[in-house]
Amino acid sequence: MYKVFVNDIPIILSTNKDIGENYSSYPIKTAKLKRIINKINAGELLYVNLYHEDEEKLFKHLLKKLPVVTAAGGMVFNDNEEILFIYRNKRWDLPKGKTEKGESLEESAIREVEEETGVKDLEIRRFLRKTYHIFKRKDKFKLKVTHWYEMYSPYTGELIPEHSEGIKKVKWKNFAKSQKALTKSYANIKLLFPKEYLTTHPEDRVA
Repeated sequence: MYKVFVNDIPIILSTNKDIGENYSSYPIKTAKLKRIINKINAGELLYVNLYHEDEEKLFKHLLKKLPVVTAAGGMVFNDNEEILFIYRNKRWDLPKGKTEKGESLEESAIREVEEETGVKDLEIRRFLRKTYHIFKRKDKFKLKVTHWYEMYSPYTGELIPEHSEGIKKVKWKNFAKSQKALTKSYANIKLLFPKEYLTTHPEDRVA
């Protein structure tokens, strides 16, 4: 199963036609994806399931419908076990960006974190997961696949937001402040965090 987000609404990709009475289900092979996305953006659809009996073909059919942008980013910890956040578009986010030609995913993740935050001496600890979301550029829908890594840095210097990318703030946040930040974040970012970081309020839970 995959979750592909349109804003904060997840489109479920599954091998089951019926995943709940609230869901509108469509065979992914023939689904009119742009129409579905527009309905989600208009608030007309909140629960969507795209299905195919073969799990391996689920994502392949999605790739036929949308061009892919590959990105990488990091959940960065320091010596105080604080997490590095950026503030952009009135939401708290984690640093990430598009992978450049000839770059490995790990190189891309480190470069983007450095560029967006000013943090140096980054070390990748482990791969976390991939997240998927659909966005619109130049009147075309695209699928962004972001590869996330857990990182560590001993950096204690100045944090420098990359203003050219719309980043207003960069902050190290402890557990309590991270919990608060996640109430004003994105659903796909919440997928990266253990449950104890997430608020118990239903509206702040990932569907």
